[in-house]
Amino acid sequence: MPSAQAKRPALLVVDMQVGLFNGPDKPFERERVLENINQLVRRARQAGVPIFAVRHTGPAESPIHAGSPLWQLLPTLELDEQHDTLFDKTRPNCFFGTELAERLHAADISQLVIVGMKTQYCIDSTCRAAADLGFAPVLVADAHTCMDTPVLTAKAIIDHHNATLNGAFVRLENTVDIAF
Repeated sequence: MPSAQAKRPALLVVDMQVGLFNGPDKPFERERVLENINQLVRRARQAGVPIFAVRHTGPAESPIHAGSPLWQLLPTLELDEQHDTLFDKTRPNCFFGTELAERLHAADISQLVIVGMKTQYCIDSTCRAAADLGFAPVLVADAHTCMDTPVLTAKAIIDHHNATLNGAFVRLENTVDIAF
């Protein structure tokens, strides 16, 4: 892990897409989570902190295939495609098959503030990978979400991941406590 004195942050917004956010199964507390993410985007921009946004790309037969309306990032997400870095992925881990790690290293980023969807897939695998790659990941406890499953409620999934990832893989913080 990089030393505490040299941590340069970036914000990573994961899979905040029309088809996932507005699909038939609605994410847990989705409007609150979106507002928290937008607060972090505004604060990161004000502090001059780089913002990276990733969008999951499904295969051609998927509702979230490249270019489809459901694949697009939410129009209410306060990103600026002229200044923020947007990239696509095909796996839950935001680092796998992408240039994310290289871009972070090139920008001397050592701390990654992670928000978005879905908790048990892309958030979990990206947090673990970020830690394994030597970044200092911060998971924003109240700025990631998912949907209920047949086995667990979304709240239980989120609470479980916050508890499991905290310490071993990430530092857990709430939106209000993030200082860029």
